[in-house]
Amino acid sequence: MKDIVELLNGLIQNWHPALQIAMYVVGLALGVFCLVKFCDIFVDSSSTIAKKLKISPLIIGLTIVAMGTSLPELAVSVSDAIQCIAENQNANVAIGNVIGSNICNILLVLGISVTFTPIAVRKNVSRREMPILLGATAIVVLFVGLFGLNSAADINDLAITRWEGIILVVLMIAYMTYVIVMAKKHPEQIETENDNEEVKSKEMPLWKAIILVIVGAVGIILGGQFVVFGAKGLALKGASAMHLDADLAESIVGLTIVAVGTSLPELVTSAIAAKKGENEIALGNVIGSNLFNMLFVMGIAATVNPLTTGSQVLIDALVMLAATALLFVFALKGKLKRAHGISLLCIYVVYLTYLILRTVFGWSF
Repeated sequence: MKDIVELLNGLIQNWHPALQIAMYVVGLALGVFCLVKFCDIFVDSSSTIAKKLKISPLIIGLTIVAMGTSLPELAVSVSDAIQCIAENQNANVAIGNVIGSNICNILLVLGISVTFTPIAVRKNVSRREMPILLGATAIVVLFVGLFGLNSAADINDLAITRWEGIILVVLMIAYMTYVIVMAKKHPEQIETENDNEEVKSKEMPLWKAIILVIVGAVGIILGGQFVVFGAKGLALKGASAMHLDADLAESIVGLTIVAVGTSLPELVTSAIAAKKGENEIALGNVIGSNLFNMLFVMGIAATVNPLTTGSQVLIDALVMLAATALLFVFALKGKLKRAHGISLLCIYVVYLTYLILRTVFGWSF
């Protein structure tokens, strides 16, 4: 798939700068659209095939559907990791996408949801899921800030190494095993969520579902390539025009535009849940998505190719950890109130302001 990006870059190489920027914007928008659209197609058709094959709805809900909202992040991060193998560049988009998406999920997605509709937090969530999320986040921050220094190409760079990526994947498998075991003890929490999906599976023929799985997978891969093409192109063009550091420019694009774009499935899911009065789904969606982003997406991407990035990402990782810790504290109170949602949104605005100032003035850690 690397040839697609190279083909597009070669095609527009001699174009007028304004046309190049327009092409990058179109590529980024098209990529985000493909990720969101084909992600839905892939999840629905995969669920249909699983049900036709008599696989438990419980397992489907905890695996295919759960991973589905993380497919956009996976496509972008793996695509960027592969690009960096040949170009010997930092994977700013890959790492920034995961960290930025997690920050966006907590501060923006959950912030908006809670601002409109407060969420009652179950005890098992605050005592079980939230500590797991906080622990996984702390491990990722540790990997980024401590062990990466010895393996990065430059002393000023940080990295998620291949063996760290493998550890994250193993932790993801362990978490999935734990979730499935716990869910089998309480199947009543999952069965009702799959009632509507059961109707869809009966309506779609198996042959059509298989074709749509292939179409969805190809669309997600293409979407990831277009996002990497557009995001990196815009970052490099902007950095060159304003004489900014290229790593910082790539980092802010990955942490903002790409992160928000790949978080659209979570945002849409939370918005629909809030509209239906089922706002508790938003919290579970954020927790599950953030865990998959760190353990599954970052783990797979780093296993494909060690992810090196500029030292500034450590601040972003610490912001992710702080946001997760703050959410944990809010959850311990038993309810996420409107004031909590406003606080999360205000912190996100402050963080975005910091990112802009960092990029403009070239701040680094």
